[in-house]
Amino acid sequence: MSSALYPTRLPCGNRVLDLSRTHVMGILNITPDSFSDGGRFNQRELGLQHARAMVEAGATLIDVGGESTRPGAPPVGVQEELDRVLPAVEAISRELDVIISVDTSTPEVITESARLGAGLINDVRSLRRDGALAAAAATGLPVCLMHMRGEPGNMQRDPHYDDLVGEVSAFLRERMQACEAVGIPAERILLDPGFGFAKTHAHNLSLFKHMAELFALGRPLLVGVSRKSMVGLALGKPVNERLYGSLGLAALAMHKGARILRVHDVPETVDLVRMIEAVESAE
Repeated sequence: MSSALYPTRLPCGNRVLDLSRTHVMGILNITPDSFSDGGRFNQRELGLQHARAMVEAGATLIDVGGESTRPGAPPVGVQEELDRVLPAVEAISRELDVIISVDTSTPEVITESARLGAGLINDVRSLRRDGALAAAAATGLPVCLMHMRGEPGNMQRDPHYDDLVGEVSAFLRERMQACEAVGIPAERILLDPGFGFAKTHAHNLSLFKHMAELFALGRPLLVGVSRKSMVGLALGKPVNERLYGSLGLAALAMHKGARILRVHDVPETVDLVRMIEAVESAE
């Protein structure tokens, strides 16, 4: 499997993530309109139950999101996002032994989530929203920077690249430099290629094929392709029939060196990761 030269110990609040191995991040959407599970877990107790089930199945991280970023998604007000996310972060922090990742671009959500026990900021906008860089820096938490052009509402309007991998790399390098300028060192940065964000189906497939080239940036990769359209278009499957395609991409991402797999189907993906680890660790 591919490897990168970076420290394997990533402090995440009061927990530490061991990046010498691949981890499964379970998705918890506290939203009414996410593409796969919108509305299923946007009640506090149901969200906590689902988070507990994912942790018991082997998830190392739970990614809590209060704003849908599916193509065409409308923006969410600050107070509404706070009202969705903070109760979930507080409950998970109190009840479960897991690293809480917060999927947000909003400075207020970054700040308050960190106060309540979040250990990672996962931002699809790479901290480009006004005030997000400063808020993330002030928390002292690691951040995940994702490649995306535009906003979810317009990102799929005819995306074009002359050099796909080169342009994705350049964007992520620039965002790393912006982070370092405000006191977020490279050692606290994870990178996400942004599959499904401002990319056609052909872009997604090509970027996945050449994903290992992004290790030239020197940081661990988080990969999120679970149930996405690249699976549906390749296999001709609706959202609720994309498990096997998602698992195939998870195995390939792990083989290419990804250290975090962001998924909906935690038990199945954990089994996949453990099976690959069993083989790779054999004499």
